[in-house]
Amino acid sequence: MSDPDDSERLRQLDARIAKLRGGEAKRPHQEEHYSQAQHAWRMVIELVAGLLIGFGMGYGLDVLFGTLPVFLVVFTLLGLAAGIKTMMRSAAELSKDLDKPKTGADEGAKDGD
Repeated sequence: MSDPDDSERLRQLDARIAKLRGGEAKRPHQEEHYSQAQHAWRMVIELVAGLLIGFGMGYGLDVLFGTLPVFLVVFTLLGLAAGIKTMMRSAAELSKDLDKPKTGADEGAKDGD
């Protein structure tokens, strides 16, 4: 007696599940977006860390030797250079990862689905 109602509810549930599974195809793109933001924040943190370490070392040496602005300026600039060098190294690693021929394998997998 309730079989038609149950089968209809089951079809509706299957349709909802299929609709939700269709939305999962967007997740890798979103995860890729967050991955790119993560790389950007990593580079910013590396730059700021280099600046802060250089500033701290320069200030410490200036206090130790009593020459306040000399080492502070020199080591802050060295910290900036070190931060930029580390940031460029991270960008080169990211570029190398993006240049790998993973896209060919991924396209073949998409065509097969």
